[in-house]
Amino acid sequence: MVKKRSMKMKNIKTSKIKSFKCNLNDLFDKYLPKIKEGSILAITSKIISICEGRVVKIGAIKKEKLIRSEADLFLPYYNKYKFMLTIKNNILIPTAGIDESNGNGYYILWPKNPQKSANRIRKYLRNRFKIKKVGVIITDSTASPLRRGIKGIAIAHSGFKALNNYIGRKDIFGKKLEVTQANIVDSLATASVLLMGEGREQTPLAIIENIPFVKFYSRNPTRAELSNLRIGIKQDLYYPLLKKAGWQKGNPLPHFDKKFGHDKLKLLIV
Repeated sequence: MVKKRSMKMKNIKTSKIKSFKCNLNDLFDKYLPKIKEGSILAITSKIISICEGRVVKIGAIKKEKLIRSEADLFLPYYNKYKFMLTIKNNILIPTAGIDESNGNGYYILWPKNPQKSANRIRKYLRNRFKIKKVGVIITDSTASPLRRGIKGIAIAHSGFKALNNYIGRKDIFGKKLEVTQANIVDSLATASVLLMGEGREQTPLAIIENIPFVKFYSRNPTRAELSNLRIGIKQDLYYPLLKKAGWQKGNPLPHFDKKFGHDKLKLLIV
């Protein structure tokens, strides 16, 4: 009898990560244990942003204006929490991903190019640990409609297949499945964010091992694969709601990066 492997996850505790005092290479060199072949590293987007210098001092600009500048589409405040609902990088996310928690007096934005960051981190892991099959997930927290609490979501990934396609397969009673695709990357992101925590845990990294349902690639995701992971508003199941929302286009601020220090990138993975 063949023994089935069980997925294993472990989080990694680090020191406090502070703005302009973080180098992602040094962080990995110091805290990452040996990563095995066929593993995935999950890392919160917040740590990447801090190391990139993608932060803005609280009070330097009104948060609403900052959100409007970072969002592709946004809705004005219509909720008691005073959160703006936004779409960024074709992801429905509150406040364009901007967060204040664990920011030490700074607003923390999303990484400038999450996909490029994920690809670079995967390359670093391959080179450092001399492995071929390794994945990366950059995570954030989000909310679900009509459900209390937050959960994880992937804003970028690299090194593995994000969707498992069941279309054309049969269920246990022989019925052919017509639309089912398992979202592997967001499911793993949710588990990782749960393990990493949301408060004082100081565990912004998680390693996932023994993942029999993941197909690894020894390359970055292709444009076609990334495009297939996204759904346009008009093709979305929730289009009847989304089309009536009254979305407004984001308003990027001229010379914003230079003014607030976003040109001081510290992501040194090569």
